[in-house]
Amino acid sequence: MTTIPEEELEFRFYRAGGPGGQNVNKVSTAVQMRFDVRNSPSLTEPVKTRLMKLAGSRLTLDGVILINAVRHRTQERNRADAIERLQALVDEASIRPVYRVPTRPTKASKERRLKAKTTRGAIKSGRGRPPLD
Repeated sequence: MTTIPEEELEFRFYRAGGPGGQNVNKVSTAVQMRFDVRNSPSLTEPVKTRLMKLAGSRLTLDGVILINAVRHRTQERNRADAIERLQALVDEASIRPVYRVPTRPTKASKERRLKAKTTRGAIKSGRGRPPLD
């Protein structure tokens, strides 16, 4: 798996709401992490395209992934959380998708399917009202 060097990540810290009491109003604990996917030298082109597709609404028009981390009460834990979430995205994008090779059904499987259909049809036709003679 590819790891992202910290030099490619940009962090901004701001005050967050939520738990923390008076500390919330004084300390900038929330983290906004920016990662420029398009200009990243540590990723290959196929991984970049898959990563940009996976990022979804977190991706800006400039090809930058924004990750906001406000889960924890400390700046360090939020920073680690943001890096962890980006790494999970990169790990998922690093896996090359396996393409299914389309195959045609065999003659025997077609015959089995048709036989099952006729058998089922016979069962269902026997459920109707008896004919009036």
